[in-house]
Amino acid sequence: MIPRKLFNSDHDLFRDTVRRFIEEHVTPFHAQWEKDGQVPKDLWIKAGQLGLLCCNVPEEFGGMGGDFLHSTILIEEMARAGTTGPTFYLHSDIVAPYLVDFGTKEQKQKWLPKMATGEVIGALGMSEPSGGSDVQNIRTQAIRDGDSYVINGQKVFITNGHTADILVLACKTDPTARGKGVSLIIVETNTPGFTRGRKLEKMGCKAQDTSVDQRICGGSKNVWPNFG
Repeated sequence: MIPRKLFNSDHDLFRDTVRRFIEEHVTPFHAQWEKDGQVPKDLWIKAGQLGLLCCNVPEEFGGMGGDFLHSTILIEEMARAGTTGPTFYLHSDIVAPYLVDFGTKEQKQKWLPKMATGEVIGALGMSEPSGGSDVQNIRTQAIRDGDSYVINGQKVFITNGHTADILVLACKTDPTARGKGVSLIIVETNTPGFTRGRKLEKMGCKAQDTSVDQRICGGSKNVWPNFG
């Protein structure tokens, strides 16, 4: 085997922590979670207490200020154990970076610390029934109404769809501008008009919480500039 020189001693200690976490809190229960179709929310809290969430989020926003190799270790160890249920990688390495790179200071202060502790679970809403992941041709629209946006649309195949507290939602804010008319809006899942469909019955990754249908007909104030 070719030796890997990417990781330092701090990474090795982190790997030991991750491996113990999986052995104690994930592997013994994973079969039941596959029957349930999701992992319990308290697992996210336990992961947050050990610093396993949002590893490369800056410390000023509640993260550990690590690097992407910390996230890599978490993914490697989950794969090593065959535990596909906990989708920490989506939450930490896809949703959180949108906030870190594009969010306002207020949005970062509001959401990132709670994402790092596992109090808030994030999901990404892009795929739609008519266009899959073709974001340029999505139909979900967000129309400005005063200091808010009124959103109407439908998303599918949303990982963390049933447990998520916030959704980074791709919407058309200017339908005439094609890709440049797409914005990302943070939608709190307790917003009036937000509904979740059934959990998808999948051939594999059965413990992953994947929502088949989410519909949004309501408002949100958490908008970012056009993304595209």
